[in-house]
Amino acid sequence: MYEVMYILRPDLEEEAVKANMDKFAEIVNANGGSDLKVDLWGKRRLAYEIKKFNEGFYVLMNFNGEARTVQELERLMKISDVIIKFLTTKKD
Repeated sequence: MYEVMYILRPDLEEEAVKANMDKFAEIVNANGGSDLKVDLWGKRRLAYEIKKFNEGFYVLMNFNGEARTVQELERLMKISDVIIKFLTTKKD
């Protein structure tokens, strides 16, 4: 079981936020992920400035998958312009 918390740029429209959430969920599904649960926490203030942003849309994603699923997801998150920050943790 993996948990991925990521923060999207605050200047995105609501449709763009939903589209990006769907895009990353589809990446998980396409790479062998299962039991996917995505939860939008909404726009929140950041603890410190990241890439000149003080706010961001927080999204929590839980899924079962293999290491290759996480590797592909993280690879695409690193090159994405809409993600400010992300953190992946493995849960027991």
